[in-house]
Amino acid sequence: MTHRDLVIADTQAWLERAVIGLNLCPFAKSVHVKGQVHYAVSRATTTPDLLDDLVSELKDLVAVDAKVRDTTLLIAPDCLHDFLDFNDFLAQADRVLAKLDLEGVLQIASLHPAYQFAGTRADDITNFTNRSPYPTLHLLREDSIDRAVAAFPDPESIFEVNMQTMERLGADGWAALEVGATALGDAIVASSAHDTTKN
Repeated sequence: MTHRDLVIADTQAWLERAVIGLNLCPFAKSVHVKGQVHYAVSRATTTPDLLDDLVSELKDLVAVDAKVRDTTLLIAPDCLHDFLDFNDFLAQADRVLAKLDLEGVLQIASLHPAYQFAGTRADDITNFTNRSPYPTLHLLREDSIDRAVAAFPDPESIFEVNMQTMERLGADGWAALEVGATALGDAIVASSAHDTTKN
């Protein structure tokens, strides 16, 4: 299995066992089952190279019919291991979205193995709702988000329910899911998280 295949396999396992398995995102199962999730693995080791890959994936997503590709996970296993660096990069990603005139069309969500909500400790289990095996940019269609939210009876409750789910699961329960980064071993560690972060 190639490095790329391992990264995708790790990400799919996390999506199936954590995101869908724990129902952290009620909208994820449908697009996954329909094969509408595109996995793009960037080999970028620098932020300029990752920005180039982001531009390509944003353009590709809008160019493809949503029934074929509803959403893209741009996975960056070789850079931005530190969460603060990743967090700073998100501002550049949003500027790219604006430069391409795709604001209101696409949205970029962030996932990271050391994700940390503002005001929480690095080991707070609630941070794990956004902890993916590798630094990942989730490219979503605004239309799809609107349809999903309209079909969900109480979208505002998702965050609160997720926090309760993680607190019941606990650190041991999360570890039992085995949704780590096998392609990198222990190269990415939660110790790269810091206390001052972006929500």
